[in-house]
Amino acid sequence: MKKLASLLAITLFGASLLSAQTIVLTGLGADMIPELKTLAPGATFVAATSGDAEQKVADADAIVGTFSEKIFRAGKKLKWVHTYSAGVDPYRYPDFLKSDITLTNSKIVQGPEIADHAFALLLALTRGLTGAIANRPKAEWGRQGYKAIELRGKTALIIGMGGIGTQIAERAHAFGMKVIGVDPKEIPLSVSVSKVVRPDRLDTVMPLADVVFTAVPHTPESEGMMGERQFQSMKRGSYFIAVSRGKVYSAPALIKALDERRLAGAGLDVTNPEPLPKDSALWKFENVIITPHIATLSDGVLARRQELVRDNVERFVKGEPLRNVVGKVRGY
Repeated sequence: MKKLASLLAITLFGASLLSAQTIVLTGLGADMIPELKTLAPGATFVAATSGDAEQKVADADAIVGTFSEKIFRAGKKLKWVHTYSAGVDPYRYPDFLKSDITLTNSKIVQGPEIADHAFALLLALTRGLTGAIANRPKAEWGRQGYKAIELRGKTALIIGMGGIGTQIAERAHAFGMKVIGVDPKEIPLSVSVSKVVRPDRLDTVMPLADVVFTAVPHTPESEGMMGERQFQSMKRGSYFIAVSRGKVYSAPALIKALDERRLAGAGLDVTNPEPLPKDSALWKFENVIITPHIATLSDGVLARRQELVRDNVERFVKGEPLRNVVGKVRGY
């Protein structure tokens, strides 16, 4: 997806079941204009630059895409805001949280590629691929000391059973793993998930896990929920995989668990802060894989994001319920 740089303003007229509406989009190319115009006949499309974004948003009814707090504050008539990301923590402005403006996000849309990435990190660790990859530049055919862990029969603990967590659960089940979920909501049991507990019961299931995945959004309640007590209660020889937000886990606590060789390894696509500083101790561990927050990227995510935008734009101008509505205060 091209860098979110340009802004497109859409003014929708009489075809709407509501009064004429203005929707400002960021990061979507002009190739979507014909489709959106078909969905909202009579619409007037006005291209805007970053320099006049605040002016364009001033009379807007909605923003779709990435936006700053400054741009948000310029929108005095906003009724709806949509973000391309699954996480909404960058948009927790006090005025926004107190407002009646509806927030939607891209949860579920980003589930498949993030779940794939989570298992790529786990499999690279359990199959010992890091050593084999390191031998390639040296053209070394080395099997001495090679060890591999079979996932079948192991237990996966997934913290956060939303759009990403449920996709991870499906993959874990397919590998023959037992899945335990952690979520504050009532999650119906399925063929993929054998048990779901609330966050206040996290410590009771932590010792059961052979691998712990964090797929929970960053909220005041989830910040630091994987702390020293949780890492110390993990089964010796287990794995930790983080693909949601870096503030969900304590890096010092993780480093301590790795130093004590409690964990067999960790796969981190998210850290706190980002980028991870060069002097972070996490870089020193051979059994830690770090990727630069790229789990959200794939060849299929753009099409899913655009489909959601098309659907929600049509719903918005018709006054219908929107998809992926987020509880702004709780953060998901």
